[in-house]
Amino acid sequence: MEVVDNQIRDNDPPETRETFNRLISQGISKEDAKIYIGQAVCLEIWDILRNKKAFNKERFVRNLKKLPKEPTE
Repeated sequence: MEVVDNQIRDNDPPETRETFNRLISQGISKEDAKIYIGQAVCLEIWDILRNKKAFNKERFVRNLKKLPKEPTE
């Protein structure tokens, strides 16, 4: 969750804060919004560690846009 907090605080990438604000505007609590975003972060970390690939910002942003539906990529 520290990664999520840092991304929101630093506005890097800006899509994380945009997603956080969007989820809150939909009536989702701040805590739950961070958990949803954390799912997308976890998928990226998993891919980086498992496949030794670089961060895929395009996929990350696609997954953020799908929230609160569970990211699947």
